[in-house]
Amino acid sequence: MDWSSGESQQLRFTQLLKVVDWQSVPSLIDYGCGYGALARELIEGGRPFAYTGFDLAPSMIEAARSLIDDPRCRFTDSRDELGEADYTLASGIFNVRLQTDEASWKDYVLEVLDEMAARSRHGFAFNMLTRHADPPLMRPDLFYGDPAHYFRLCTERYARTVALLHDYELFEFTVLVRLGAPTKPLVR
Repeated sequence: MDWSSGESQQLRFTQLLKVVDWQSVPSLIDYGCGYGALARELIEGGRPFAYTGFDLAPSMIEAARSLIDDPRCRFTDSRDELGEADYTLASGIFNVRLQTDEASWKDYVLEVLDEMAARSRHGFAFNMLTRHADPPLMRPDLFYGDPAHYFRLCTERYARTVALLHDYELFEFTVLVRLGAPTKPLVR
């Protein structure tokens, strides 16, 4: 899946899962699940959960179904089968834009974030390559987002309780959005 290592994928999952409140049995949508690596991570973590993996590629869903046999996990390539969940997570789905122009890609990102928010009861999280990466390592087929822009977008569009994680050892950032924040003014 074009990740540099299993360790970097584990670190991404750790960041994304910070949005989840584990005090109950959370339901999760893995938006762009690929072959189900996050499901495997959840199974190995030993916490209770309900998981739906979604991917546009039927071959990825077939691979996930063949690799993971757990009653808490289901996989689909149909948006109609998704419904709602407590949390929606997306890892890496905004990185590879190929020949798509930047304005169109930003529109796509916003459409997906809107869908993630609409499907989530308590929160959602996503990661993205950062525009603060080392220029010699940046590739023209990849999208590098502005962390401040996506933090601001999420606070203005979805919720007041948003965290921006840009302090881990990868050239990317993670945004955690906790929905249902209080509507009264924040305490000063």
